Amino acid sequence: MSDLKNLKQTWDLDAFFPGGPGSPQYAAFLEDLSQDLASFTAEINLPITGVAPWVKRLDTLQQLASRSTHARAFISCHLAADVSSKEARQLEGLNRQLGAVMGTINTKINDQLLSLSDAQWNELMQAPELSELAWNLEERRLRSRDMMAAELEALVNSLSVNGYHGWNSLYNQITGSIKVNVDLDGIQETISPGQLQNRLSHPDARVRAYYMDLWDKVWDEAAEMIALGLNQLSGYRLNLYKARGWDDFLFEPMTYNRMSKQTLESMFAAIKQNRPRLTAFLQRKKELLGLGSFGWQDVDASVSGDEAKLSYDEAANFIIDNFSKLSPRMADLATIAFRDRWIESEDRPGKRMGGFCSGFPEAQQSRIFVTFSGSKGNVATLAHELGHAYHGWVLRDLPQMTKGYAMNVAETASTFAEVLVGDAAIASASPAEKIGLIEDKLRRAVGQMTNLVCRFIFECNFYEERQKGDLTVARLNELMLAAQREAYGDALDRWHPTFWASKLHFHNTGVPFYNFPYTFGYLFATGVYAHAVKAGPEFEDKYAALLRDTGRSNVEDLAMRHLGVDLRKPEFWLSAIDLALAELDEWMELTK
Repeated sequence: MSDLKNLKQTWDLDAFFPGGPGSPQYAAFLEDLSQDLASFTAEINLPITGVAPWVKRLDTLQQLASRSTHARAFISCHLAADVSSKEARQLEGLNRQLGAVMGTINTKINDQLLSLSDAQWNELMQAPELSELAWNLEERRLRSRDMMAAELEALVNSLSVNGYHGWNSLYNQITGSIKVNVDLDGIQETISPGQLQNRLSHPDARVRAYYMDLWDKVWDEAAEMIALGLNQLSGYRLNLYKARGWDDFLFEPMTYNRMSKQTLESMFAAIKQNRPRLTAFLQRKKELLGLGSFGWQDVDASVSGDEAKLSYDEAANFIIDNFSKLSPRMADLATIAFRDRWIESEDRPGKRMGGFCSGFPEAQQSRIFVTFSGSKGNVATLAHELGHAYHGWVLRDLPQMTKGYAMNVAETASTFAEVLVGDAAIASASPAEKIGLIEDKLRRAVGQMTNLVCRFIFECNFYEERQKGDLTVARLNELMLAAQREAYGDALDRWHPTFWASKLHFHNTGVPFYNFPYTFGYLFATGVYAHAVKAGPEFEDKYAALLRDTGRSNVEDLAMRHLGVDLRKPEFWLSAIDLALAELDEWMELTK
């Protein structure tokens, strides 16, 4: 049994560069990186032939990619923990510029790979030194065929720093600077949107409604400015697609996630087929909560009443103990993360919303960001982000180029960790305890198959209309309401029309369509979990092998190779949903 005590809830970033954003060591690291990027930019303009020069060039490319990721992660973490830090914000801008240089370098090298003759390419692919990179190099060559000329792509990378990606930074700045004034039952306080979001699942329906009113007010007031940013970044994206000859706004997300539309359509068809089961769960919740009206803020409310809060130490030991039942290696990694302060979890104002895990490849470590207030949802989020950290840990000795897994499979290890912790808790619970634990599991399932689906529906409809011009706040609200009604059916009475403003994923310029990959990852991980349970002790090695291939395979081949399933057919998705909702009937019986 794990027995960690007196854990600190702030992370240790000084392990990388002491002194915060103003660290002299970090400044020197950036300066060296900048000079080396400039030198390599000049170097790649020189033509090369033969295997040995290409091996050297690709090795340098990977070293620079690792250092760039390390530098960006450091300053992103500091800015997330303190959104008011002007120094961190300036350095984030500098990292975006260096990232653009890195993007231009990649574009140039990809174009050079494309220009190789078949004979030269075959010689390169047969080189033992490049055997681990073969799949990724093939992918780079193929993707280059869908891009503009290298010099135009380089220009795009340069202009994106202050254009496209600048709108994402503006969103983070706007939302991070919002201060919410709370006046409830005679208690006045000022909190951040992230803290307010944590309170939307308060056990008291009256208090939930108050916080939801406040939540709506916050985003109504910010909507015009946020809509401006959303229109601009989407317009930029669509114009770029047009210049590249892409006539489908889903082409980039499909390519980025290394999956086919057929797989996506099979997954959504399976979800739609199971929508009545999700609606039945929400309707039973409404009855149990004794509510005449069931709103957006009630979806995550617990029917067990005031949820028992866990201390941070209790949450850590709970996660580690449950990880160890199926994966001792995951438990060991989680112990390191908690003990060595890889996690920023303090509940305080001034932090950005959401949670994430950032990899620091130069140190072969990760850092996790959450806001922990002791709820079951917080514990699930911690487990989720620790799953990401384990994924990075498994890949730590692989070449940098093969670590670039897409977002959909990025959610495999994280969701697997959530399911593992949740199911372990249910298995050891009493009948009375099971009501709350099963409900928590079903809440996550509903979130993945309704909330995430409504985001995808909204974004598809938004981009369809955005091709004709800017959308007003009123129209954005209409599209969001329509998407929510389609995804949730008649389960809700109160909606969240400004969800497009409050959800930062819509404004992310690093990943296109930051929604369906979560649902894919959730159901895919559920299927992986089923295989793990059947495999028993052999699971660890098989799971690690699957994770190690996530950055060098499309998802259909990955699933067939390691699980023996065809993701383009509905059977896998239907079976995964059945497993995700396996306790639904039991819960319905327990709550009669």
